[in-house]
Order: sequence, then C-alpha cells, then structure tokens
Amino acid sequence: MRGDRVEIVIDAGDDVRTYDVVATRNGRRVEINTGRGIVEVAEVTRGGNPVRTARFMASRILALVEHPATDREMAQQVIESPSGLPDA
Repeated sequence: MRGDRVEIVIDAGDDVRTYDVVATRNGRRVEINTGRGIVEVAEVTRGGNPVRTARFMASRILALVEHPATDREMAQQVIESPSGLPDA
C-alpha cells in the first residue's frame, strides 16, 4: 500500500547508516526476502514486478523495522516529507 515503509539500520564499520524503502505509488508494496545471509527489501507492483531493490548482508543489519501506512493521511505525509520520514 502506498506509504508502507521499511527502515533498515546497518553497521557500516565505524558508523551506523539508515536506509528507507518506501512504496511511493498506489498499488505498490514493500516486500522483505531473506536467504543465504542476504536480506532483500523491494518495492513491488501489484503484479509482483520489482521497481526498486536494496540488498544487505544479514550479519550487518542492526534493525529492520516495518512501518505500515495506517491510513490515507499518514501515507500522504510519508510521501511528501523531504526526508522520507513522517514529521514528529
């Protein structure tokens, strides 16, 4: 659903990096797949075709947080925010 977001926090050696994968259009969703030490987070269409994909080594992931869009208003707020995060 538009506005669904997955936040991935990675140990990058000397610092911590945060990545967001967001479902940016109506009908798209964010899927998470794991296997063989790799975590893949992808924005996919209704038909299941990946639009954008991010892959991470499972051993480097500190946190993987799913933020489902609860309603239309929240989804719009996530999409319009310049940082990709909802305003506090």
